[in-house]
Amino acid sequence: MPRNDEFLYRLRNANTIESVMGGYVQLIRRGRNYVCSCPFHSEKTPSCTVFTDTQNFYCFGCGTGGDVITFIMKIENLDFKEAVKLLAQRSGMEVPAYNSADSRLAQRKTRIYEMNRIAANYFYTNLVKGQDKSGLKYFYDRKLSPAVIKKYGLGYAPDSWHDLSDLLRSKGYTDDEIIDAWLGGRSQKTGKSYDMFRKRVMFPIIDLRGNIIGFGGRVLDDSKPKYLNTSATPVFDKGSNLFSMNFAKNAETKRIILCEGYMDVIAVNQAGFENVVATLGTAITPDQARLISHYAEEVVIAYDSDGAGQKAAQKAINHFSDVGIRTRVLRMEGAKDPDEYIKKFGAESFRLLIEGSADATDFMLDKCEVGIDMSSEAGKVELLRRTSKVLAGIESPLEREVYISRTARKCDIPVQVLKTHIDGLLRRNERSGKKREWKNIQLSAVKHDQLNPEADKSPREAKAEEAIISYLIRNPGEYADIAAEAPPDTFVTPFNKRVYHAVLGAVERHENFSVSMLSDEFTLEETGRITGITAKFRDHPVTREYFSDCAAVLRKHTPASTDGISDDDLKKLFDSKKK
Repeated sequence: MPRNDEFLYRLRNANTIESVMGGYVQLIRRGRNYVCSCPFHSEKTPSCTVFTDTQNFYCFGCGTGGDVITFIMKIENLDFKEAVKLLAQRSGMEVPAYNSADSRLAQRKTRIYEMNRIAANYFYTNLVKGQDKSGLKYFYDRKLSPAVIKKYGLGYAPDSWHDLSDLLRSKGYTDDEIIDAWLGGRSQKTGKSYDMFRKRVMFPIIDLRGNIIGFGGRVLDDSKPKYLNTSATPVFDKGSNLFSMNFAKNAETKRIILCEGYMDVIAVNQAGFENVVATLGTAITPDQARLISHYAEEVVIAYDSDGAGQKAAQKAINHFSDVGIRTRVLRMEGAKDPDEYIKKFGAESFRLLIEGSADATDFMLDKCEVGIDMSSEAGKVELLRRTSKVLAGIESPLEREVYISRTARKCDIPVQVLKTHIDGLLRRNERSGKKREWKNIQLSAVKHDQLNPEADKSPREAKAEEAIISYLIRNPGEYADIAAEAPPDTFVTPFNKRVYHAVLGAVERHENFSVSMLSDEFTLEETGRITGITAKFRDHPVTREYFSDCAAVLRKHTPASTDGISDDDLKKLFDSKKK
């Protein structure tokens, strides 16, 4: 996508970074800037800063950074063009027409979206009009209405090895593209693609913008695997998306109901609860927990009542705690999952069950008692050992005091004894937490060093280069003088040289520089590194004198040219180097 720098400048002005990021994270005012817990890694202490003067953000914990466009690219998993369109829609701006073709990746993603849409229509048509009615019978047996089947675009993949592939080929898609979309596999005999989904009821997976990004397919018999989900593609990552989040994000509540499977979600939605989602065949991931935190303040975990479901609930509680979401756990009596519960007891009973769901702390403390003989002293000691970890994990001091008192009474020990023990655990946890955060910062620094490995060999020059880049970004109007005093050829480290050359070109085109102007040439990780360079010099900005000193450092490092030197002089130069 070619750069229209004037349009991008107006787009960024219309979408201030604090207003956009404020829709995803809770910003805390610090002077003229803001801080927040980073939405791209789990942390207890906010390490992400939003700089209002430069309209940038930077996380000092994980090294992610950029402007409002790169933020949207990262948090919504979009390419540059898609992020620009989203921000333009947000601010009521019209994206200017571009004559050149999209980037190769953008074309690839667009083709996959198209193929998925064709496949979804194909599956739905087969479900409602196809000769094989087994898929339709399955959904009707599960008590789904025609309206909810249409709402979710449910479908059926017939028992065929080539029908969908033939359809896609007839519309101009190649076998390589069909395989790239994970709608087909490659036959070892013919080299052609065959249909990946066969004889399964189909569940389209839709992202937050309404694109069909993948599918889940369920068999109707006992064959394995029971569920087959789209694998990783350029538009789909099962650990970063949630089934039905496209509906749940619009619910008029800050509560999300988290279920285990597609059918549970659809049954709960049909019962009148729009705010319900499920993971995509895996346990919930930190990325999915962070995604939910953008739209909800509380999660009700409605996992199956069996042992595996309850164990998964405990893991989910930890992920939600890391992103600051209140968590409750549904306790279903007389049914193994939400689908069965609603069929047995009705939607209103399920609503009351949600309202009375147990706090996550109660759930975790109750689990601590499983398998313990409370009539014995050894049993009480073991309970105290287990519950201490839970109590030390409670953020609110007031709430922690309440649970400490309750546990002390249950174990028949003085409250102050248990409180002193928990206070000791809190101090140890705080120290270990700081160590983890410092380790994350160190790992981030290592990742940045990997982007510029030559910096270790020439640390003085690398520091001077970063200062020059920072000075250029803060003083774009001086780019001609800066380039004359510190030519790109004097740069020693390859990464900094790339950055400097690109920034010079960008500020020559448009003096209002922002890192998204470099997105054609640098990855999101690299733009974070560039933002980190400017963040490093915020408290002590580079002066003109310091810039000149840095430029001199680079000139001194540049090897002297040997053009026009006589053989005798060249020999003397080599001899002097040896000495």
